[in-house]
Amino acid sequence: MAEIKTKATDADVSVFLESVEDPQKRADSLVILNMLKDITGYEPVMWGDSMVGFDRFEYKNSKGEKNFWPVIGFSPRKQNLTLYIMPGFERFGSQLEKLGKHSISKGCLYIKRLADVDVSVLKKIAEESYRVMKEEGWHP
Repeated sequence: MAEIKTKATDADVSVFLESVEDPQKRADSLVILNMLKDITGYEPVMWGDSMVGFDRFEYKNSKGEKNFWPVIGFSPRKQNLTLYIMPGFERFGSQLEKLGKHSISKGCLYIKRLADVDVSVLKKIAEESYRVMKEEGWHP
């Protein structure tokens, strides 16, 4: 049985974010960090070696094993800033149209830099994602 690799750790979020080489990505990460902290009311936690997560939820994988995952989070990856939006994007169609330059996958929102998007729309998406996860939970 393979163990999930991305777990909450005791690593220091500040140290991780200070290690982001690109100064703009580092600055954008701090804005996102504070935005998600305000939305959730939780302190950030490192998940694995590159994801910053807030709050957590329990789910069972396809084998019935219990795992935990952040309710919302982000990662300052080399290619882009990745926000983890767990309920997916079907409910965010009109907001995504107003967001600005971005791309998405099943549960990830990718942006190059905050200057490319409307941060107020990004915040609304993050707020709604967090609310949905807390009220409805995640159903894979």
